[in-house]
Amino acid sequence: MSGHSKWSTIKRKKGKADAERGRTFTRLIKEITIAARHGGGDESSNPRLRTAVQAAKTANMPSANIDRAIKRGTGELPGVTYEEIVYEGYGPGGVALYIDVLTDNKNRTVAEIRHVLGKYGGSMGESGSVAWMFAKKGVVHIPTANTTEDDLMMIVVDAGAEDIATEEDMFVITTQAGDLEAVKKALEENGIVYESAEITREPSSIVKVEGKSAESLLKLMDLLEEHDDVQNIYSNFDIDDSVIEAFNS
Repeated sequence: MSGHSKWSTIKRKKGKADAERGRTFTRLIKEITIAARHGGGDESSNPRLRTAVQAAKTANMPSANIDRAIKRGTGELPGVTYEEIVYEGYGPGGVALYIDVLTDNKNRTVAEIRHVLGKYGGSMGESGSVAWMFAKKGVVHIPTANTTEDDLMMIVVDAGAEDIATEEDMFVITTQAGDLEAVKKALEENGIVYESAEITREPSSIVKVEGKSAESLLKLMDLLEEHDDVQNIYSNFDIDDSVIEAFNS
């Protein structure tokens, strides 16, 4: 997949297991809180909050949990203050890592992230060392059972979609970050139900990783994903499906 890291596909397949561990709820509550803190508690005027709330509903988070997270963000309820930080670095095979974090203790978090990277042959980079490799994009996943590619094309191209690809049982729409809301609105107005819609970062080039480096990289990505403070990881690697299947078995 040109310009698209294999990790995004792996993450989607792991999503159900992550939710069962409660990992997804923790991440979403933090995102809702920080979105409400920065843009207010009204979803209609806060696109980031609207996206986070929709993701929470898709994950079957109770409405009471969502409401409390919003109120903590707006200050209506007491709560922890989270700080948004980006860590940049490298993994085995020389792949780039761009790690979004929400933390209430950045000294603890940076030490833990550095430890995980070092354990599996990675390293922390300077600010800006890999950010230039990743472009901010909007990505929408739509089950292929919900529409046809021709109908989808007619609906989203005029709204700002840049590309439509098929990934297993999903149509994947890519947009400029600023066009994501317009594409979502067009889908909703035409009754097309999407599974997820989010701002992501797409790599400009892909690095193929093989052998022991591939195994170490998958272990590293798993540990980073499981860290409570890590919200998103963007990378630029590709690994053969056979290696991934062996790792997950």
